[in-house]
Amino acid sequence: MLYYFLLVLLILNGLVLGVVVLLQSGKGGGLASMGGGMGTDTLIGGRQAATLLTKATWTGGGTFMALALLLSIVSSRQRAPESILRDTFTPQTTAPAPMLPGAATGATGGTAPQTNQQAPQTTNPPATTNR
Repeated sequence: MLYYFLLVLLILNGLVLGVVVLLQSGKGGGLASMGGGMGTDTLIGGRQAATLLTKATWTGGGTFMALALLLSIVSSRQRAPESILRDTFTPQTTAPAPMLPGAATGATGGTAPQTNQQAPQTTNPPATTNR
């Protein structure tokens, strides 16, 4: 329950943070304005007054990071780790008994299905006499 609550908060915070960042005006600096002969003021940038959108961006970013960290902690504690080979090497408890023709099955009270196979018949070769 806590996992889904934090997940919804993270998604909502991400949407609000995206809108706040897109509402900010571009500073005009960055790599596109790095022409020849510019001073260090353009490279480093001057100190500007913190507007409401700037404060909202920093707050939203910090909240996003904190929620992501909490969500990762909660999701890792949700289930205990288990082996992927758990069911692979478990021995069978009982081996099935071989079915003999005409034997009762026990649980159903019926008989085993009859097969049309017959045992091979051996015939004695005719006796030959040496005369």
